[in-house]
Amino acid sequence: FHEEFIRCLKYAMIIYTREPAVENVIDFVTKFAASFETPVNENAEEEEEEDENEFLNFLFNFLLESHGANSHAVRFRVCQLVNKLLGSLSENAQIDDDLCDRIHDAMLIRVTDKYPNVRIQAALAMSRLQDPSKSDYSVFLAYMLLLENDSNPEVRRAVLSCIAPSATTLHKIYKRTRDVKEKVRKLAYQVLAEKVHIRALSIAQRVSLLHEGLSDSAVKEVVKTDLLPAWLHMQQGDVLQLLHRLDVENCAETAVTTLQAIFSMATSLVFYLKVHISLYRKLIPVDSLTCENVLYWRALCEFVKNKGNEGEELLEQLLPEAAIFAEYLYSYLKSITQLSEEQRADMTQLEMVMTQEYIGQQLILLVGCLDISEEGGRKRMVAVLQDILLMPNTPTSLIGLLVEKLIGIVRDDAQKIQMVAEIISDVREPILPISEPVDENEKRRKQVKLAEVRVQIMEAKQTLEECISCQDFSRAAELKDSISQLEALKNQLFLEASQPADNIKEQRVEKSDPKTLLKCLTMCAELFKQMNIKRGICPTMNALIESLILPGVSNPNPAVRNMAVICLGTAALHSKDLANTHLVLLLQITQLDEPKIRISALRALIDQLLLNGLNILQDKPAPVSQDDSNGQPEHQAEEEGTIQSILKMLSEFLDSEVLHIHYIIGYTILELCHHYFLPTLRTLFNAPVTSPLSEVDASNVAELFVELTRPSALVKPAAVQAVSVHDSLAVRVCNEILRDISAPEVRVYCKTLSWLEINSEPGPANSELQLLLKDILQEVKDKHCIRIIEKLCNQLNGDSCSKSAGNQDTTLQNLDDNNGGTS
Repeated sequence: FHEEFIRCLKYAMIIYTREPAVENVIDFVTKFAASFETPVNENAEEEEEEDENEFLNFLFNFLLESHGANSHAVRFRVCQLVNKLLGSLSENAQIDDDLCDRIHDAMLIRVTDKYPNVRIQAALAMSRLQDPSKSDYSVFLAYMLLLENDSNPEVRRAVLSCIAPSATTLHKIYKRTRDVKEKVRKLAYQVLAEKVHIRALSIAQRVSLLHEGLSDSAVKEVVKTDLLPAWLHMQQGDVLQLLHRLDVENCAETAVTTLQAIFSMATSLVFYLKVHISLYRKLIPVDSLTCENVLYWRALCEFVKNKGNEGEELLEQLLPEAAIFAEYLYSYLKSITQLSEEQRADMTQLEMVMTQEYIGQQLILLVGCLDISEEGGRKRMVAVLQDILLMPNTPTSLIGLLVEKLIGIVRDDAQKIQMVAEIISDVREPILPISEPVDENEKRRKQVKLAEVRVQIMEAKQTLEECISCQDFSRAAELKDSISQLEALKNQLFLEASQPADNIKEQRVEKSDPKTLLKCLTMCAELFKQMNIKRGICPTMNALIESLILPGVSNPNPAVRNMAVICLGTAALHSKDLANTHLVLLLQITQLDEPKIRISALRALIDQLLLNGLNILQDKPAPVSQDDSNGQPEHQAEEEGTIQSILKMLSEFLDSEVLHIHYIIGYTILELCHHYFLPTLRTLFNAPVTSPLSEVDASNVAELFVELTRPSALVKPAAVQAVSVHDSLAVRVCNEILRDISAPEVRVYCKTLSWLEINSEPGPANSELQLLLKDILQEVKDKHCIRIIEKLCNQLNGDSCSKSAGNQDTTLQNLDDNNGGTS
């Protein structure tokens, strides 16, 4: 029977493709062999058990003898049968130690097979052979090598589906959340949700999982439906406890994004209002404020406010009137502890103040959710924000945010500038009591005068008594008046003599300490940042530049100097003349100062180039030359030399020792490609026949630009990961097509659109691009262009993903039925 059974089985084992008939035979063999398994009986004789499992052992022996066959079909079917047989055995099944070792050794060989489907089935077969309690880690090592190095995503998925999480393997599972294939990333998140407790992950890993998962359109739904519910369940549904596990003080924005994802899945937001925060008169009592509940309060208010009219009623339950909240904010910020330099050395006290500042920051952000349409509440909020900015104990870290909210509330631009300028003036030159020392000679003169008056009074009284005794009443009346005058003089002199040694007067005193200058510069930077650059530089802003910013650039304190450079760079965006005047200064700073300040100057320089291009130098006035005929060529040569110097300097920064400068320069190159892209193509299209440029293939140039800026091929810092050059480039190309829909270069532009990596996630940019594509479809006549635009429209609408979704199932069950065919 054994021989005949194997003969029939061999017909199925030589077929590699997943034919239904063959799969049915494999399933039958598995069920038939598993039916011979006998329940484990500890009291039974070992020999009897072996006899009862004779067919199962025979089948395993045949498969293990065949696993090294030359045919990849046979190797695949062997591993598949071993996998299915081991999976069909009961949970407490026992097999011979020698047989277990043979299966173990055979599958370790097969996980290195040339064919991915063989490796997949071998990896799945080893899932019941892994045992973290034993010292043999060969299975885990094989799994980790496959996760790290296997080029086939289905193999990596198979390993993820069966690897047991442990201290050894957890890091490898975590790394697969950044896999290049979205199916692998999804499964990695599912495995972490189902098999890994939140406490097994570090805080940095938790934050990274949420930040990257909620930013990844392919993984976002898995995070919302699997990971977050699992983590909340581990915290008994307590959202505040989950926030505590994330360390919200250092990852506020990730925590807010997480809360918004949780709120978006809620059927009723009232539940989140009543369960997790306790409001007294629509405020959290000051002594009950924590980092978690204030962030939760802010995130819930922002989420409800973004719902528009739908959330107005609930928002009224979450926040009081603007005037009441203004007093609440003022009372909290006024109570923030001030630490001396000695106290700052104590980490406990420093952490306490940092927590207070964080809570204050979240309360300031809540100002953006308030209803300030009522005039009285708005005026009171403006007055309170002004008072807070003038307070000497207001932390510098909150200044920029306070100015932002103040400017957002005030409606008139001129009033905004004037108000911030007055605050800066009051902070820099406050009215303080000044002690003026009294002249000692003057003091002695008054004391001598007082003594003389006393003597005169005594003499006058004595004379008065004599006049009364002589009954000279007219003379007595004159003396009495004289004595009264002398008494008044004596009292006045006595008061002057008894005053303190110093006279106290109030007057404006200019403060130039680093803390004050940094506070003023921060306000100035936020003002320039919030104002429209098309407005230009008004006299008030120019006065701030001359009196505050330019002196700050040469300040010995690095923090002051850095903020002054930021202010100068931001101000230069408002005026080309100002940029031309201080361009050389910014260039010098990029070369000579501390790394942090060099980066700030470099950012300012790059912002100027991105806004105005290299033609900013063309607006500089030509130097006065005695020879008018030679002046212009000299100026042009100087200008070209300056341009070459700037480009050379930017290229040299790629060799800088400061790593962050590399990222900035790389990002600048991307942006410059984005801004030179269309002018370059226009130059090629319009080149005369006699020009060598007419022989250049514009399509190849466009493809080069696209490849240079392809997001998937870039290693980007976290700060610029969300920026997509291709999204904005697609809009520019669409607008160029619509300029002249019948132009011959439209075909090149449409091909360029097909090469771009465009984000298909819904949003304003996506909607804008879809509208432009619809306009193009209505006007374009070229069939090739129509096909490209229609395909791109389907991609943005998600149609192209819907069909493939069914074929890319990531469930663990379908991994076992992986399609064959690719090596």
